[in-house]
Amino acid sequence: MYVHQRLGLAAIMLLLAACEQKPATPAGPPAMPPMPVSVIAAAPTTVPISVEAVAQLEGAKEVEIRPRVGGILLKKMFEEGEPIKAGQTMFQIDPEPFRIALANAKAALAQQSARVTQTQRESARLKDLLATQSISQREYDNATSDYAIAGAGVMQAQAAVKEAELNLSYTTVTAPSSGVAGRFLLSEGALVAANTSLLTTVVQISPIWVRFSLSESELAQLGGALSEKSVQNVRIILPDGTEYAESGKLNFAASQIDPALGTQQLRAEFTNKDKKLLPGQFVRARVTTGTRDGVFLVPQTAVLTGDQGKFVYVAEKGKDGKNNVGIRPVTESGWQGKDWVVEGLNAGDQVIVDNIIKLRPGAEIVPHPFGTPPLMPPTAKNSAEQKH
Repeated sequence: MYVHQRLGLAAIMLLLAACEQKPATPAGPPAMPPMPVSVIAAAPTTVPISVEAVAQLEGAKEVEIRPRVGGILLKKMFEEGEPIKAGQTMFQIDPEPFRIALANAKAALAQQSARVTQTQRESARLKDLLATQSISQREYDNATSDYAIAGAGVMQAQAAVKEAELNLSYTTVTAPSSGVAGRFLLSEGALVAANTSLLTTVVQISPIWVRFSLSESELAQLGGALSEKSVQNVRIILPDGTEYAESGKLNFAASQIDPALGTQQLRAEFTNKDKKLLPGQFVRARVTTGTRDGVFLVPQTAVLTGDQGKFVYVAEKGKDGKNNVGIRPVTESGWQGKDWVVEGLNAGDQVIVDNIIKLRPGAEIVPHPFGTPPLMPPTAKNSAEQKH
């Protein structure tokens, strides 16, 4: 009986002790370590005020070679694709018909000259007879008129001779300007028509022109409509992405905005001494009008767009000495290479350039200079030391 009482008392005491114990707090997930991020120090710099546009090259002179007289094309006297000098003979058209025409014109001139001599003698003879009243005034006036008509006939015959000589000279087709010869479009022995048949082309590639246009928004970035005086230089970016070594000069700027396209038509000239630029080639033209000071260059990935415009994340020191994510509103001002040109930063701002989508304003971070390995968070460092 006594034993049973003691066992019951012990059970009651155990039950009371269990009731007094507080339930254990369940263990929560471990706190996330600070995010390592790369940063660059913002430094003010000077960048050119420039824009780029698609452009096309064309020869400073592009001449179509057409015969000025018709006939049989006897010979081609140049090499296709080779340089041509102004005045160089390119084609020979059969000259014989034109030599015959010249001979006929000279014969007609001789005939008219003889007619002048005859009418002159007749007029002088009748003048003496008129003085003795052996003939009427009418007969003398007719003789004088015949002499004047014969003189006019001589002038006409002389013009015909010059025309025949000119046509004969046109049978030798020469280059009107220096350049590079194009492809021969016909063949020797072909019948060509005056001022119609296209024989070939001559394109002057030194100097060479580049044509392009800029929209009103692009012109606004440069300070307004352009003129030859407002543009400092024009550079060309070739299709492979390299920049042509030579700088060009604007030699034409339209005096009005094209109402259909909303653009200003422009043209620049390059000397093209190395003949590397070819007509018809598509390139990009970069126009520079000046420089902009006190701006910052940041990588493309660092610039974000929010409801209030563009901004970047920066690393800031909090009151507790920890590094946190801050926001800096910025204004973009175009491109410089692969970077954004922005305004709104302060010199020395630590701009975050990676892990952007994982960040939130105020979040703790571990910044390290861009291009260097990330720093180990303190918790991870302690864990690594404990393992050793």
